Amino acid sequence: MNLSTPLSESTVRALRLGQEVTIDGTVFIGRDEVHIRALEMREQGKEMPFDMNGGVLYHCGPIARKRDGEWEIIAAGPTTSARMNSLEPLFIREFGVRAIIGKGGMSRPTLEAMEEHGCVYLAFTGGAAVLAARGIRRVQQVEWLDLGMPEALWVVEAKNLGPLVVAMDAHGNSLYEAVSGEAEKNLERAKRTMGL
Repeated sequence: MNLSTPLSESTVRALRLGQEVTIDGTVFIGRDEVHIRALEMREQGKEMPFDMNGGVLYHCGPIARKRDGEWEIIAAGPTTSARMNSLEPLFIREFGVRAIIGKGGMSRPTLEAMEEHGCVYLAFTGGAAVLAARGIRRVQQVEWLDLGMPEALWVVEAKNLGPLVVAMDAHGNSLYEAVSGEAEKNLERAKRTMGL
């Protein structure tokens, strides 16, 4: 299924765990430092250089180059999303993000924020940085380059960005928790079989 940004709450809530999607439209690329700076600016009442309402946030530290005066993303592999666990629930609430792309999943408080506000987590395969970059047509805007290239905020135009899997939905379900629970059951079963 192809999704176009900005995403509505109804579109996001209709997505189901395990569903495969691609993204077209504006995508915001940012990780730790973008979260910190944006939340600090919001707390100070400063104006944001972006509007993420209904948007897609990609946890990524891209590699970019300038060609003929224009930025070009050449590698855009996902960052481990757990790094943003302490910041993401508030970020979702403050900025109206509807989808987060990353790898490895996120915490239970983040999942609860997703359920409350209508947001999903879309898993991208790690090690697919060049594939991800193919889904990025152009850089629309870059902010906060003083943080360094991988920590800056990149606003890009995506076309068929993916494939992405709905790994945490807007109904409190998580593939990561489901797999972990199944692994625990299998471990207990194996222990009983071995008489441990």
